[in-house]
Amino acid sequence: MKKNKHSYVLLAPYMILFAVFTVLPVIMSMILSFTYFNMLEFPKFIGWHNYSRLFLEDDIFLIAIKNTILFAVITGPVSYIACFVFAWIINELTPKLRAFMTLVFYAPSISGNVFFIWLMIFSGDRYGIANGFLLKLGILMEPIQWLKEEKYILAIIILVQLWLSLGTGFLAFIAGLQTVDRSLYEAGAVDGIRNRWQELWYITLPSMRPQLMFGAVIQITTSLAVADVSIALAGFPSVNYAAETIVTHLIDYGTTRFEMGYASSIATILFIIMLGTNLIVQKLLRKVGE
Repeated sequence: MKKNKHSYVLLAPYMILFAVFTVLPVIMSMILSFTYFNMLEFPKFIGWHNYSRLFLEDDIFLIAIKNTILFAVITGPVSYIACFVFAWIINELTPKLRAFMTLVFYAPSISGNVFFIWLMIFSGDRYGIANGFLLKLGILMEPIQWLKEEKYILAIIILVQLWLSLGTGFLAFIAGLQTVDRSLYEAGAVDGIRNRWQELWYITLPSMRPQLMFGAVIQITTSLAVADVSIALAGFPSVNYAAETIVTHLIDYGTTRFEMGYASSIATILFIIMLGTNLIVQKLLRKVGE
């Protein structure tokens, strides 16, 4: 540390801000999860009561966990693979066309509340795009309340989230593909690599492990922390809690009921799920190219 003290001095401003605004709040949230805290009275220590209440008494939280895991299992891997496949294909284009296509694919994720267009598509009256199209074809006899019927809600939210998923991870993959040393492909051909799939597995993917890890973290965080799309499309709360997720449950108790101790226990559970998932993904990514 003495030898590299200048580096630590340069890192200090960021590390102080990171510790104060990220590490400390996480630690405080974990501590508050063992208390009853309504923001008016001093926190009262109640031990594991919040956690036992979560898993033994809160049926809506169990629905939220089921929906979140189902959502993450579908949107996480699908969007991650889609990000890489599209980045891999676009990377082979000419520079100008590559820049244009990157903007086209990335645009939905930077357009704010652009997903509100799906409210027009799945509007419950006959003027909704989906209903109008199906009625015109004679498939439906009367409009479907897409965002009010429990059996359709989660599938629609998953579809919209997949549409929004080509975000930061997609750009990271594009950047990673640009940094792969082209001479490695020539060396690989000499060593016996005969097709593009072997190039991908033995050269391309191992050369961009940092970008793969970054993209995985982004996709895991996005798929487990979904809330805005659910609230905007299905309402808050949704019909029979069909679109309830861990984060919407957290918002309910944290910003509506102000049960901050209970909300902190929900946040802690979400943090543990994200941390465990990230560790599993890291182990899987280490095997790339083997």
